[in-house]
Amino acid sequence: MTRMSQEPTSNFIRTIIDEDLATGRRQQVITRFPPEPNGYLHIGHAKSICLNFGLAQSYGGRCHLRFDDTNPSKEELEYVESIKADVAWLGFDWGEHLYFASDYFNQLYQWALLLIKAGKAYVDSQSAEEMRAKRGTLTEPGIASPYRERSVEENLELFERMKSGEFADGAHILRAKIDMAAPNMNLRDPAMYRILHAHHHRTGDKWCIYPMYDFAHGQEDSIEGVTHSICTLEFADHRPLYEWFLQELEIHAPQQIEFARLNLSYTVMSKRKLLQLVNDRHVEGWDDPRMPTVSGMRRRGYPAAAIRNFCDKIGVGKAHSWIEMSVLEETVREVLNETAQRRMAVLDPLKVTITNLPADHLEELQAPNHPQQPELGSRMIPFSHELYIEREDFMLEPPKKFFRLGPGCEVRLRNAYIIRCDEVVKDASGEVIELKCSADLDTLGKNPADGHKVKGIIHWVSAAQAQRLPVRIYDRLFSQENPDKAENYLQALNPASRQLVEALAEPSLLNVRCGETFQFERVGYFCVDSKESSAGQPVFNRTVTLRDSRGGGN
Repeated sequence: MTRMSQEPTSNFIRTIIDEDLATGRRQQVITRFPPEPNGYLHIGHAKSICLNFGLAQSYGGRCHLRFDDTNPSKEELEYVESIKADVAWLGFDWGEHLYFASDYFNQLYQWALLLIKAGKAYVDSQSAEEMRAKRGTLTEPGIASPYRERSVEENLELFERMKSGEFADGAHILRAKIDMAAPNMNLRDPAMYRILHAHHHRTGDKWCIYPMYDFAHGQEDSIEGVTHSICTLEFADHRPLYEWFLQELEIHAPQQIEFARLNLSYTVMSKRKLLQLVNDRHVEGWDDPRMPTVSGMRRRGYPAAAIRNFCDKIGVGKAHSWIEMSVLEETVREVLNETAQRRMAVLDPLKVTITNLPADHLEELQAPNHPQQPELGSRMIPFSHELYIEREDFMLEPPKKFFRLGPGCEVRLRNAYIIRCDEVVKDASGEVIELKCSADLDTLGKNPADGHKVKGIIHWVSAAQAQRLPVRIYDRLFSQENPDKAENYLQALNPASRQLVEALAEPSLLNVRCGETFQFERVGYFCVDSKESSAGQPVFNRTVTLRDSRGGGN
């Protein structure tokens, strides 16, 4: 199992586990991450992955990866493979402990028979609408099914015929016989098995009855010897049912512990809504870099270490809370600032002509790949008499604290010379189209340089050697902090969440690998798109800006 980068943060779950181990109630720690293979994982799942694998690791235990594949009508092998890839990319290894709920279908069926024989389960022949109408409310008890007192023999016969495929979907359902007046609605004779004539991605057409999640989940944990079943708060009301099944079957009982799920601003976490975004083509797929999916964040250039650090930073609690997207983005910056090599690219070019250099001038200047990590080496960048700079680095009437170019102003070119703007060229409409500048050729590598008081440094590319590269500027998918509060969350989509520009880049950016991330100096962090790039023809995605532009500019 991959080691975590720092000491684990204490939380209430660790306190429970510490006490369990100290008192001998548990001798080891076995956790599990149990996704349903009906969609791609998102950042909320990443929190659960880091928690479950991290706990097992720090206590010298193990964490299982188990797919709860109990609903074949919504499950696909594609989702299984994507989930395995995401967990591995996050840095975690389940080793030999890869399981599926379908591994236990025979055992679960036998346990259902035991409960029928014990008078603890019965086949109900009401329609779904009838059962819903008789379930009761939080203040009123439910009404018992007219089939609740069927004999054990009749229930066994009907359940076997359900298994044999004699009935249509919805004709019958197996329910636990608990208490229709229970204050906890989950105990009002919950469903255990439903008829579902659907092809299963692992068992094929062997079964046409499938266990409900609430029936299967606890027993799966028990079979695997899980000690601590850690889940989100919405399962707190399901815990009595989880424990009821384990107690009635008299099998090993893991301890269920609930924690608050991750709520992240400017996005949605509902699988149903994420699926709608994909199916209705509001995004380009599950791995669209604007999506909160693990695969989308990976394609956008988020490092796995940043997601792990983020999950540790926000902690684990019992109360629902919102986490600002800016917290995740800043964690990404912290990691990329240390790991991303530097390059220069201009997104909104303005031409600069160095008038005191000949038209055929060309030299190679050395630039470090990372200013704080000399071990990463350096590269050579071409410098000629015609350059491009970022348009926003020039102002005709610069304010007092604008330390970039203006008429008569000096600035240093990154890894190159100090230049002075001597002339501004405009087109017929008055737009600035070129700057004529002179370079002090005695200032290369000299800081401070004699006779100059330059505070600003700007990036640039040589015009003749600049490579035109497609760059996608990604922003937050939603313009509203909490899209779920909108009348229709789709109305909160940000129409400017994806923009395409053509950047002018230094030649070294042609020779890059898919997935590699760079800091475009003074612009932001950019990743080579893993899906649409090819050798010698990279496409870049903006991972994150250099700083939060919503908090004062870039």
